[in-house]
Order: sequence, then C-alpha cells, then structure tokens
Amino acid sequence: MSRQLHLNAFLMTVGHHEAAWRLPESDPFAHLSIKHYIRLAQIAERGRLDSLFLADSPVLWSNIGRRPSGGLEPTVLLTALATATEHIGLIATASTSYNEPYNLARRFASLDHVSEGRAGWNVVTTAGPDAARNFNLDDQPAHADRYRRAAEFIEVSRKLWDSWEDDAALGDKATGVWGDDAKIHPAGHAGEFFQVAGALNVPRPPQGHPLLVQAGSSEDGKELAAKYADAVFTAQQTLEDAQAFYGDLKRRTLAEGRDPDTIKILPGIVPAIGSTEAEALALEEELDRLIKPEYALKQLATTLHLDPSDLHLDRQLPDDLPDEDQIEAAKSRYTLIVELARREKLTVRQLIGRLGGGRGHRTFAGTPEQVADAIQHWFDNGAADGFNIMAPVLPSGLELFVEHVVPILQRRGLFRTEYTTRTLREHYGLPRPAVTLAQA
Repeated sequence: MSRQLHLNAFLMTVGHHEAAWRLPESDPFAHLSIKHYIRLAQIAERGRLDSLFLADSPVLWSNIGRRPSGGLEPTVLLTALATATEHIGLIATASTSYNEPYNLARRFASLDHVSEGRAGWNVVTTAGPDAARNFNLDDQPAHADRYRRAAEFIEVSRKLWDSWEDDAALGDKATGVWGDDAKIHPAGHAGEFFQVAGALNVPRPPQGHPLLVQAGSSEDGKELAAKYADAVFTAQQTLEDAQAFYGDLKRRTLAEGRDPDTIKILPGIVPAIGSTEAEALALEEELDRLIKPEYALKQLATTLHLDPSDLHLDRQLPDDLPDEDQIEAAKSRYTLIVELARREKLTVRQLIGRLGGGRGHRTFAGTPEQVADAIQHWFDNGAADGFNIMAPVLPSGLELFVEHVVPILQRRGLFRTEYTTRTLREHYGLPRPAVTLAQA
C-alpha cells in the first residue's frame, strides 16, 4: 500500500476562528453540550479520520468576552464520546506541570479500557504564571525545568502502565485465582521530581501505552518529542518551514535510536471551504469582520510579552521585541507569530486577522479540490505525515471537510476508505509496546 495520510480532527468549541460563535448558525453555549461533541465525533468518524483531539489548560484565560470559555475536562468528555463511537481515536490534553503521574496514568489507562484501545495523551508543560498560581506557585517554573519534569513524568507513566504484565489477570474460576501477583511490578521510582512506589491500580491498557502526542516546537519540545512522542502536532506557515521542522525532528528521532517512521508529524491547517474560491474567501472575510480588535489586541500583547499600549492597529510590530531565548512561555509560537508579521510586513490589524482563524496555524481558503491539493502538496514534499484539521466553524466546517475533501483524498489513494484497524496506535501504523519491566 502507498503511504497514507493521517488526519486528526482538532475540536474547539464552535470553531477555531475566534469569531465563529457570532455567526447566525452557531450556538454560543454548544461547547458545554455533550450532544454537540457527540455530533462532531460521529462526523469525524464518518470521514474515517484517525483521531479527534481536545485541547485543555488548567487555567481560565482572561477576556472571556472574546470567545466561548470554560470547557469541560477532556478525559471525562472523551469517556462519554467513547460510548458514542466505535473506531476513531480519542486524544486529550493533560499537563505534566500540574498533575501527578499516578493519577494521570490511571486516567488514561481507564480511558483506553473504556474505548477498547483508542486513547491518546497530548503531553503539554503549560506556559504562563496564571496556571501556576492555581497550584500553590507564585510563578511558572522555568522552561527547561518544565521539560525535565515532563520527561520524568512520561517515564513514570510508562512504568505504571507496564506495572501489570499483559497476562497478569487470570480469572481462573477453577483454581480460585483471579490474578498472578508475580506478574505485578511496582514502579519503584525515585527521581528529581517524583517518587512513586507502587503498581498502577488499573490493568495494563489495551494499547500497552496510550498514544503519546507532543505539541511544543521549541528546542526542548523537539527533544522531548524525539525521545517519546508517537505523533506531533505543530504549527507551520510555509512549506519551507514545515520541511525544515519535519526533517529536523525525523533526524532527532533517529538519533534517539528510534525509527523515524514511528513519529507522525501533523501540522495544523484551518480550511475555509466553499463551492467556489470566492465563496470560501467570503466566509473568511465575514469571520475576520466579526473579530473584536480590543480583545484580540490584548491577546496578541500577552503572547508577545508586551503592554497593549505598545501595539498600534495600523502599524507594524515594534522593532525591539525580545529574542526567543528571552521568552519562558510558548517559545515556538512566539517566534512563528513574529516571523509571520515581519516576513509579510503585516500591520497589527492584519496580523490579528491572520491569527484569528488559527492562532498561528496555517489558514487556507478554497474549494475542496484546492484544500486537497494543499494537503497533498505538503504530504508529497517532505513536510507532513498528515494534518491536524482545525475547522474554522463547527460543525459545518468539519462536515464540509468530511463530505467533500476526504472523498478527493480517497480517490487519489491517499486516505483510507474504511477502518481496517481497531486501536489508535494501529490507525497510526504504530506497534504496541511490549512490557519493559525496567522497574522490576
């Protein structure tokens, strides 16, 4: 079989465009409705997509006037979606900075059992002081410290998932022996950040380990991904930047002693789809017109570590912005935004419009054929193993993608026409990890 695309549906409230909730078709409160998410999950599954993904953060961001805020906890939501779907993978974001390995490993093992092997964990380190202040800290830990903690967090989680051998549970009624204690291996971990003594109180997940996803593109983020990630969600604006990131991460993965084909790189794309290009551009223009600049300006200033008074809507960004190495939070996204503004000589007003659709992810307006061409071009030219589909408006944008773009990709032999695998790891063409017993 020829190389196949991997497609993930990134679900965000009623759409990735910050003004999507203002459209007549949108329900501003749908992000709190399980029926809304069931509908989205079933649309994505109808398109035979590999997985769906929910972002999350342990903080309520300011400016709730800007867009729907205050989302449901993703592993709880995905547990419900597991009962409403049969095939599609279910990926939730969870922070290594503001959780403990035992609780989180148990949560994802439980989701993997409930979904019969469809769970994935998007590993994030969580930037920003506001989250830290919700967890007994005065400020966020340093960037490097957060990533060292994340690496140890993953190591402990893998020990916990491997603390049961696959055949530890016997259920032998004749002998009266339910399980074999000799096949239980306590984690016995003592490290820089964590001490975890016992075995997990959930049997080994159906996938062995849930799929591990990573989304940071800083140097520390790429090192973490190369060592541990099965898939990487990334934001790239140009083919050249995407090719450079793709090649760099594959080389780093090889240097870690891993097969580069076992890490799947999925850039985000925000496709505004119309029956004609003019119709797609009209949708994009309507959404941009509905952005409230006063909210967007504050958000941009926060991202760039500036005071809002430093930004002027009809001027370009200030010349004296800090370098990435002076930034402690969201380093790679900061650089992407600054480079986009500098490269295209955008005013702040124009930059706000570009970021309104995908917060730095690539936006694209066109017909289904044009969207399929854009996806295939990056896929065929060493820039992507697949894509994170970020519909600007939900559910309509996802429906248009599934009903009109996916069939084109299928006719070109680039995407499955039916699910032929069961687990999320199998969808991504990845092996099931064996029990390491490294802690035994």
